[in-house]
Amino acid sequence: MSDMIDKRDRSDRFRRRLERAMQTAGMNQSALARQIGADRSTISQALTGDGARLPGAHVVGACAQALGVSSDWLLGLSDRPESAAALTAAALTLTHAPRALVDERIFGWHKEAAGYKIRHVPAGLPDMLKTQEMLEWEYRPHLGRTTAQAINASRDRLDWMRAARSDYEIAMPLDEVHSFAAGTGYYEGLPTETRKGQLDHFQDLATQLYPRLRLYLFDARQLYSAPITVFGPLLAVLYTGGHYMAFRDRERIETLSLHFDELVRQAAFTARDVPDHLDSLRALIT
Repeated sequence: MSDMIDKRDRSDRFRRRLERAMQTAGMNQSALARQIGADRSTISQALTGDGARLPGAHVVGACAQALGVSSDWLLGLSDRPESAAALTAAALTLTHAPRALVDERIFGWHKEAAGYKIRHVPAGLPDMLKTQEMLEWEYRPHLGRTTAQAINASRDRLDWMRAARSDYEIAMPLDEVHSFAAGTGYYEGLPTETRKGQLDHFQDLATQLYPRLRLYLFDARQLYSAPITVFGPLLAVLYTGGHYMAFRDRERIETLSLHFDELVRQAAFTARDVPDHLDSLRALIT
């Protein structure tokens, strides 16, 4: 008897959801029947039947496709009415990543995640922790004469991100920081005074903003990470260099969160150790 009641509940839910989907789509019984290649009586029976029997799988699937919803939702197996294709499209987006300090997309994601913990593996040194001189040296080749204007326009946003209610955890490769201090690789040609000022700035922020800002340094010979940002439980973003791959499905967000956890666990220098390690890097600045 209990099983029969459950089946009737499922049938009632199917009929209610089918009627709701038809109303949303502005489609009557005749139109839906034409769309799925069935008799109108098939749709009428699906909507008005009072038993525990559900239409065949091919009818349910055809109705779902015609109405732009998922079969699972019609059958009460999901609370999300979107089709599988729509869910996939919403779960993953690919957008252009301009060469900018804080573009509209990134800033919007930070605002959306205000109050959540934001976990970040930058492509280099994190822009939100850079000095004016460092930003000018790095962005002048791309922005030319507009560099100062771009930095000034972005300063409020960078300040907002630093002052937001979000906690920040930032993990960086150890060799990236060493290369910066020594002025090698990407940082070749970076003036000594700029490196000294940036190192002082890092130390100040790592000390003053702790524990709301926590910096970790991991050994890239032991662990590797692509540039990623995890915006709490809402969103995870992978930076490819020219594009952002943004994931909103829980499984991928959790996977990238676990990856960040591993970077923290295996960090060569934890948040408490970083200020002292930064101080030791002064010996590399010549």
